[in-house]
Amino acid sequence: MTEDDARSWVRERYGVSRETLLSQFGDLLVSESEQQNLIARSTLDTLWSRHLTDSAQLVPLSEGSGEGIWLDVGSGAGLPGIVVAILTERPVVLVEPRAKRVAFLRDTAEQLGIANRVTVVASRVESYRPPAPVAIVSARAVAELSALILSTAHCTDSSTVWLLPKGRSAQSEVDAARAKWQGRFHVEPSITQPDSGIVVATQIGAR
Repeated sequence: MTEDDARSWVRERYGVSRETLLSQFGDLLVSESEQQNLIARSTLDTLWSRHLTDSAQLVPLSEGSGEGIWLDVGSGAGLPGIVVAILTERPVVLVEPRAKRVAFLRDTAEQLGIANRVTVVASRVESYRPPAPVAIVSARAVAELSALILSTAHCTDSSTVWLLPKGRSAQSEVDAARAKWQGRFHVEPSITQPDSGIVVATQIGAR
């Protein structure tokens, strides 16, 4: 997917105003990456396809989930959590333990005018207790699938939808997770990186 294709994908589905806001987020991300290592410098020229639209593709996969919090674990640069908050009206909780990244996420939400729907929690997810089971869990490059489910299971119930970009290891991580976790696992091909997969999991519980 080219950069133009990636921008067009967002524009066609979410409109020019949200595309513009996403572009503003991209500018903030590039600027802050000069101060801290948010994204690899080698990916700055492919910001839309590698990061923004790559995150945005999770939103259509959330259709059919219940109302409630979208929990983004290890949010780091705000991928996909800030992108989700820009493209939806859902409350988003970003859990991030690193202080400099927490500050960036909070400042970014304020600057983009989405702070009323974005909560940044400065801790590891194991310490976070949501007011009710969350509707959706996302995490990008945080931990192996079984370990990620274990660390976040206390935030979920059987109705929670898990949306987890896993690159080329998606199917092998699902196969390993099935030994410890029951539920429905599906690997959705990435639209931005055809050799990568997104794990979509529902009705998850320990065996």
